[in-house]
Amino acid sequence: MVATALLIMPCNIQAQQNEEVKIGKQNIRLQSKLMTPEALWAMGRIGSCEASPDGRLIVYQVGYYSVKANKSQQKIAIVNADGTGNTTLTIGSKSESEPTWIDNETIAFMTGGEVWKMKADGSGRQQLSKTDGQVEGFKFSPDRSKVILLKSIPFHEVIKKNPDDLPKATGRLVTDLMYRHWDHYVESIQHPFLYTVGDGLTISATGNDILEGEPFECPMEPFGGIEQLDWSPDSKSIAYTCRKKTGLAYSISTDSDIYLYIIGTRETKNLCKPTGYVAPEVDPTITLRVQAVNSPENLKNNVGYDQNPQFSPDGRYIAWQSMERDGYEADLNRLCIYNLATGEKSYVDWKSDVEAFCWAASKSRADKEVKGKNGGVAKVSSPRLYFLSVWEGCCNMYTVLNNGNVFQLTETWDDWTSIKMANNGNSILATRQSLSHPTDIYRVLPRERFATRSKAPKGHVFKAVTGTEVQQVTQENDHILSQLTLGKMQQYWVPTTDGKKELVWVMLPANYEEGKKYPTLLFCEGGPQSPVSQFWSYRWNFQMMAANGYVVVAPNRHGLPGFGQEWKEQISGDWTGQCMQDYLSAIDFAADSLPFVDRNRLGAVGASFGGFSVYYLAGIHEKRFKAFIAHDGAFNLAAMYTETEENWFSNWEYDEAYWHRPQMPNAKKTYHDSPHKMVEKWDTPILCIHGELDYRINYTQGMSAFNAARMKGIPAELLIFPDENHWVLKPQNGVLWQRTFFNWLDRWLK
Repeated sequence: MVATALLIMPCNIQAQQNEEVKIGKQNIRLQSKLMTPEALWAMGRIGSCEASPDGRLIVYQVGYYSVKANKSQQKIAIVNADGTGNTTLTIGSKSESEPTWIDNETIAFMTGGEVWKMKADGSGRQQLSKTDGQVEGFKFSPDRSKVILLKSIPFHEVIKKNPDDLPKATGRLVTDLMYRHWDHYVESIQHPFLYTVGDGLTISATGNDILEGEPFECPMEPFGGIEQLDWSPDSKSIAYTCRKKTGLAYSISTDSDIYLYIIGTRETKNLCKPTGYVAPEVDPTITLRVQAVNSPENLKNNVGYDQNPQFSPDGRYIAWQSMERDGYEADLNRLCIYNLATGEKSYVDWKSDVEAFCWAASKSRADKEVKGKNGGVAKVSSPRLYFLSVWEGCCNMYTVLNNGNVFQLTETWDDWTSIKMANNGNSILATRQSLSHPTDIYRVLPRERFATRSKAPKGHVFKAVTGTEVQQVTQENDHILSQLTLGKMQQYWVPTTDGKKELVWVMLPANYEEGKKYPTLLFCEGGPQSPVSQFWSYRWNFQMMAANGYVVVAPNRHGLPGFGQEWKEQISGDWTGQCMQDYLSAIDFAADSLPFVDRNRLGAVGASFGGFSVYYLAGIHEKRFKAFIAHDGAFNLAAMYTETEENWFSNWEYDEAYWHRPQMPNAKKTYHDSPHKMVEKWDTPILCIHGELDYRINYTQGMSAFNAARMKGIPAELLIFPDENHWVLKPQNGVLWQRTFFNWLDRWLK
């Protein structure tokens, strides 16, 4: 492993065209101070962060990547709360991650599959667990007498264990669905184990499985982590997330629940469902939207996604993120508050998805009377919550008081991406990024001056907090960004064909000159219900596109969150209708109204649903575009119905299986309009990209699109990654992706 600590050292980028310069020990090729793939991969990527109990220090995780070694290393760093004294604590070549404070002087962390501790200056390292490297996550109880360790256990519910006398056999006998998930075959699952903690935080040699004998995963695949479990303040119980289903039942349902595990009695209670609840029978080939499981009466039983529980500081409540309907992964993500004494559930009245949340500290500075609406006085006391939510293309910070009122804390063109209280209760610790800046850590100090805000979701009036103070704590990549010329971002509201308006972000080229026209890319978002917000991506990076001389047009088409649930849900069953017209409205607006857009040099690019969009636009664009790039896109929807692993997705989006006769209108339209049936109209060069470990949208979809284009005589290329999933994660693959991407665009648009 090449040591990468030097990547965070200041560097001088004074380069002429194609001159190589040094960033740390890496030679980075730049073009007149423009971003390159190598410079992008040289940036540190901030992960988790946490403030010390007294609030003086902040410890955080940051990842560095070596393109030459094709490896990454996770490091732990520490910084004063005011941003001074930033120090890297990890000095060796091994990755260290998940730092958390034990007290003001002690940090626990993970390395080599074990839990360790060290002093706040990085000294005194000591291994706490001894599991032969099996730990995949941990969380100490508040009283430090116990710890949850996440470990994987063998799982043979859907893939049978091979005979012991055939140790080299590679075959897998599959007996049910969900035999693979995201990028791996499901032959093990995570379980939380409870261990006791002795003197010096030493963890006992053995622990008990909280889900002993249950064939269910916790946390949930494919992205869940330790955030799906939480300790009660008195250290006597644990709340955890689990979808207690396997096989076919798992593959067609999003119904996960919050469970309360009582340590003393080892009893478990489902907080979402009544005792004895039995789910209605369902047809696995039809959308659950129209089945009894989603009847008004049954919706009272929390049949959608429920996850990420957090106890309130006083232990009286648990809050979690909750979706109402089963089978719908993009339902409104609500904030549910559960009263442990009464069993009553309430939901924050908010019209957009709650992306993340945290409880206010029990003795925060807001625990006092403050002026509220119309000059009245509101008692602001625990329980109080802070949360992040996307609205109109930005993910900002909000607070909800115990009377249910929601106040907005920040209002900027940014995406806040994580949130937690600083442990002294006086500030919020959060991370933020934008289309022009990678993630950094900030302290947010809310003020109690409330003002009425008129610009709000339709039918919902909320208020803004004025005077919120935001303090930047880290400047992880400023030494690189300060020496690069970046593109400028603009915002437009563009009329759509259904009489509404869509928000469109426009990024100007980094070398923009007034009066010149530039090749322009239409960015097609994935999801299909993911926001085109102020995200920073290490692949779909708008500043990288700007550095290569392109205008980027990124519409928030129908189907995206942050514009009300009706706007977001319009796309289900209508993948080829209004959202495609929104794409064309955005690019036509840019070509007709923006003087710097060259209408004769337009391209369309996108991944996942964005890749599907590119494949479909290739058949209907009427010669608007001169080049296409589709990454991991769906090409044949009938094939995808049975190829994808999470079958609830296709059921909800298509309505039913392709073999049904007669078909519901949405299903008939969906399968009829599949891009593979439009190839006869293709006439434009196309680059297809896919990962062979992509089990969400199988790589055969990309290969089929490429093969069809070449057989039709259309210029086409296929970039296939045998070792990548729905994303591209390895450094050299990432650089290859960027080079191939721009070589293709430059060939046809410059």
